[in-house]
Amino acid sequence: MGAAIQGKSSRIGQAGGRSRAHRPMSEINVTPMVDVMLVLLIVFMVTAPLLTTGVPVDMPKADARAIKDEDNKALEITLTKEKQLFVGETKVERERLIELLTAMTNNDPERRIYIRADQALSYGEVMEVLGGLNKAGFRKVALLSNSSSKKQP
Repeated sequence: MGAAIQGKSSRIGQAGGRSRAHRPMSEINVTPMVDVMLVLLIVFMVTAPLLTTGVPVDMPKADARAIKDEDNKALEITLTKEKQLFVGETKVERERLIELLTAMTNNDPERRIYIRADQALSYGEVMEVLGGLNKAGFRKVALLSNSSSKKQP
């Protein structure tokens, strides 16, 4: 019922000649790579702010200059409104704080320690931790605050 009609279109590709439609492409298609990179960029832009927060604390505002952090090995102690104590993001009992910090710093009193405290805490609560660090021999202890919106003259 069907007969093959031999015309120009059926002979293309025969007798050693190559068809233009089947020639290998020598260009790299970068569209999929760009798509993947844009998705990765969006993922990193969304997750980056979440990585820097740590334990949420409502710190007081201050007009002090920012501390230039020479070493990235600084430890961060956080006191929450509920009087819970954290080293980094790990909850610690007050009795074990000095023992833990001494072990983490390899008994190095020159290691920088930052204290983040909720502004609803009493002065005595923060001073209790600060005094314990001083008594243990840590000399580079700083209190952190949020920067004020006022500009200094």
